[in-house]
Amino acid sequence: MTTEALIPTGLQGKASILVKAKGIVAGGEVAKGVFLKVDPSLKVEIFIIDGTMVKPGDIIATITGAVASILKGERVAVNFLQRLSGIASQTAQYVAEIQGVKVNITDTRKTTPGLRLLEKYAVRMGGGQNHRFHLGDSILVKDNHLAAMRALGMSLKDIIAKSKQNAPHGLKVEVEVNTIQEALDAVEAGVDIIMLDNMSPDEMRYIVGLVSGRVKIEASGGITLANVRAVAETGINLISVGALTHSSKALDISLELEPQMFKLL
Repeated sequence: MTTEALIPTGLQGKASILVKAKGIVAGGEVAKGVFLKVDPSLKVEIFIIDGTMVKPGDIIATITGAVASILKGERVAVNFLQRLSGIASQTAQYVAEIQGVKVNITDTRKTTPGLRLLEKYAVRMGGGQNHRFHLGDSILVKDNHLAAMRALGMSLKDIIAKSKQNAPHGLKVEVEVNTIQEALDAVEAGVDIIMLDNMSPDEMRYIVGLVSGRVKIEASGGITLANVRAVAETGINLISVGALTHSSKALDISLELEPQMFKLL
């Protein structure tokens, strides 16, 4: 309403999307799509592609056309850029911390409702990998599944056997474990992947030494920038970090109009 109340429909101009903090850009084409959805006659030029490191003062894109249309699309477009660039930037920090170690940083399903595909895309732009996109991507037996089945008198071996029996062809079975003994039991039961939940690096290293090469090993829970290197060096295969998507800080980005370019038609 503010734009409609103040800005003449014939006012033409130009705006720049500016970076105000160091990070990784993600979401340029999404922002462009927002502006073109508001007004297909706008001209949007992107100068920095997704996955690029940026610094304060860099111009991601310019938008030329009706000033009213630019202002109407500004907030949504910049919101997408800030959110996705924040995820990409935080992911890049985790990836940098484990440089030189053969382990992959992955995301989780802890994403914003409706934005999962975009947020997981941002993780890839930061150098990370995607875990499951949805529940049908694999069988992941977590603590609540185990609790429910154990209440019915089933052992871990029974639960894994049932999971493998009922899993669609080709889907791997992964189980979350909390102790060294559970990890060993899961491997003996024939699970494809074990997820070590909230274990210490020493516990992880011990498990790796016992089951090396027999199954893939994922670490999850309590992973931070401060300890991710120590976790990576235990010899595991994957490190899943929910914070990549649920706790990333938005990258500071703004849209600035260029008054000297204004023209009233």
